[in-house]
Amino acid sequence: MTYHLPAGKAAAGPYAVDITPERAGWGHSALRVLDLPPGGTHTFDSGDSEWIVLPLAGGCAVAVDDGSGRQAFELAGRPDVFSGVSDFAYVPRDARTTVTSPGGGRFALTGARCERRLPARYGPASSVPVELRGTGSCSRQVNNFGAADVFDCDRLIAVEVITPGGNWSSFPPHKHDEHRPGEESVLEEIYYFEFAGHEGTPGLGYQRVSPSGRGRGTDVLAEVRDGDVVLIPDGWHGPSMAMPGHHMYYLNVMAGPGAERAWLICDHPDHAWIRDTWPGQPVDPRLPLYTAPGRSPR
Repeated sequence: MTYHLPAGKAAAGPYAVDITPERAGWGHSALRVLDLPPGGTHTFDSGDSEWIVLPLAGGCAVAVDDGSGRQAFELAGRPDVFSGVSDFAYVPRDARTTVTSPGGGRFALTGARCERRLPARYGPASSVPVELRGTGSCSRQVNNFGAADVFDCDRLIAVEVITPGGNWSSFPPHKHDEHRPGEESVLEEIYYFEFAGHEGTPGLGYQRVSPSGRGRGTDVLAEVRDGDVVLIPDGWHGPSMAMPGHHMYYLNVMAGPGAERAWLICDHPDHAWIRDTWPGQPVDPRLPLYTAPGRSPR
């Protein structure tokens, strides 16, 4: 199994990235990235999965038909992932959805197989909590648009992480591949990367995943660039390292088989001590890059 998929390797049909549970070899998590030209449109059936349509660059209209009626949402979006929080739309299972972009853009479809059919909904940018996590060189920004305690889904958990150039995130390394009630949940995870360039030079970073002794023994040390994907069925994941001078963005998509929709993690025992050093250091002054309209970072 190849867990690092460089840009283009996960493309299929209309999607620049098309990770289905079948392609990943697991049961729940999915991700598609859709590029639309100005005036472009795309229709998809959600099938047995719930989806969040999240603009990465540009805005779009999302029309959802669940068989009993049609709902339409206008997503203002953003110029790019380093410019601001985006609004988004939730699409239930067993629905037909059309995405239309008058100005063109790039749109993530974060998905998870699910049982419950929840209503289609609009998520305003102003509702997204922006969290500053870690301090010093471990400082990063988390946009919790689809976090388990923020937005109601059946299985899907999705967040955005921005790591300033030179910093480490997903650190200390952690895992969620074992069911331990109240302590750790089983979640399949997808990382999708984008980088801020500098005077025409594209950015890059590095992603580490090491075996935890469970599951497939996932082992990855990858140089990651714009549009790359890393699949994490199990294992200690982190650090995610941003090259100095280039901010790193990644979109995390998670889902699992547990009855409770929760992000419960276990830190690597060799590196968990690093959390104890955070109170004595300031947060990277470059953060937050931005906040949600009307909200302060927490």
